[in-house]
Amino acid sequence: MFEFFWPRGGWGRAALYVKHRLRRLPDSPEKIARGIFAGVLTTFTPFYGMHFVVAGLLALILRGNIIAALLGTFFGNPLTYLPIGMISMKTGYFLLGLGPHDDHEVKRSLAGKFLDAGDNLKDNLFAIFTGRQVEWHELRVFYDEVFFPYMIGGIVPGILTGIIIYYISVPLIRAYQHRRKGALKAKLAALKKKAHLTADDSKKPD
Repeated sequence: MFEFFWPRGGWGRAALYVKHRLRRLPDSPEKIARGIFAGVLTTFTPFYGMHFVVAGLLALILRGNIIAALLGTFFGNPLTYLPIGMISMKTGYFLLGLGPHDDHEVKRSLAGKFLDAGDNLKDNLFAIFTGRQVEWHELRVFYDEVFFPYMIGGIVPGILTGIIIYYISVPLIRAYQHRRKGALKAKLAALKKKAHLTADDSKKPD
């Protein structure tokens, strides 16, 4: 449980791993950055448990690198989900015109509404076998007060954050790829030179 929130080596090391994986992808900087954009945008949606699927579909639509999109979803982690959720919810309530005096007034915590919706869904599944009356109240409350505002509100900050990261990523990935190509060329030249020297030595008379 602790490692879920703070992995071994810290989130800095995890971020460094993701960065190196992104830089080593065999694709153009723009295509990789479009994949990152798709992954970052996905973290601002309430489709928890389906972020990989959503990011992959967005990458296909944007013609981005799918692996980069999957890695980009790591922008959302236990350290960032709370601020992302708060920003998305506040933006959604603002865009939908929902205020503290509406019927959608927050009467229970966000975590509580998740739990209520889960209990409601569980009870309805059991109702299929027990014949009990199906009740959707908590799920409707969850959709109206959490899911829909979150989904609408996450679009604007998700796109803005994705665009910023896109324009930061392109030159960094391009510079890394050029440097890597230069290093590979230098290594190849050194190997060729060594091979020539070995061949010349073998031609010398004993």
